[in-house]
Amino acid sequence: MNASDSRKFYQKKKFFIPLLLIAGLVLLRIFLPTIVKNYVNKVLANDIPGYYGQVADIDIALIRGAYVIKGLYLNKVDARSQVPFLNFPQIDISVEWKSLFKGEIVSEIYMNDPEVIYVMEDMTASPEESTEEDWTQAIKDIVPLQINHFEIINGKMAFVQVNADPTIDLQLNNLNVTADNLRNVEAEKHTLPSPVFAEATSIGNGKLTLKGAVNLLKEIPDMDLSVGLESVEVAALNDFADHYGKVDFEEGDLGLFTELAIADGFLKGYFKVLLKDAKFIGKEDKILEKIWEGFVSFFEFVL
Repeated sequence: MNASDSRKFYQKKKFFIPLLLIAGLVLLRIFLPTIVKNYVNKVLANDIPGYYGQVADIDIALIRGAYVIKGLYLNKVDARSQVPFLNFPQIDISVEWKSLFKGEIVSEIYMNDPEVIYVMEDMTASPEESTEEDWTQAIKDIVPLQINHFEIINGKMAFVQVNADPTIDLQLNNLNVTADNLRNVEAEKHTLPSPVFAEATSIGNGKLTLKGAVNLLKEIPDMDLSVGLESVEVAALNDFADHYGKVDFEEGDLGLFTELAIADGFLKGYFKVLLKDAKFIGKEDKILEKIWEGFVSFFEFVL
């Protein structure tokens, strides 16, 4: 090979290698959503004992360092059927760019119209039967970065007791939640650096509000929270009241209020239940005894 041929070979090689790299990146971009989708589906289908889930689609946005999960669901599985547990139509997971300038690599998550259905019978399972840690760890595996900003838009939560007759279904709708600075990026010296706010509409058209601040970086998180649930139409709670207290409410409003503070593992706070203009009819004799039993059962359920 003479000098002229050698120069032509190296010139071709100089252009060939960048073209090869570009082609490789294009192919990676084309197949990356499928690769991520297959990984997520494998985690949801095989890595969570007692649960099964899948995702419908995943979009990758390399420029903003994000991926969008669409149609994620996770069902509780028993020997005969599957019970819906999580339904997340869209989750946007991205790098929080403003934190990069502070030397932190963290993520922000936006969830649109998520639904969580928690069956009471699963909450009372024995520690040996519980798989809560397994499914939460699997969800963490899907999110590659620690979360610093978290937001729920128009969510729904339902607490269901299927063994009751009739079935008890306590719901929170129109749930909106924002939580910031969860990794303490902004102000490391603040005792409670992470503000939290939530609002929702409860069963019986009650108004739920939660305000406060937390420090999630401790083994037992510190927090200072104020929660209020106002103007609940108690007749909407008759399935619950009948199951635990054998009473029916004809009318009235219910309010629940609590302030809770935890510091270094010590708890301080109060819990108030208020009934306004309540009218009820007992189904059995000894109605006062039944009311008392109902309140005891209610507090057992809450705590």
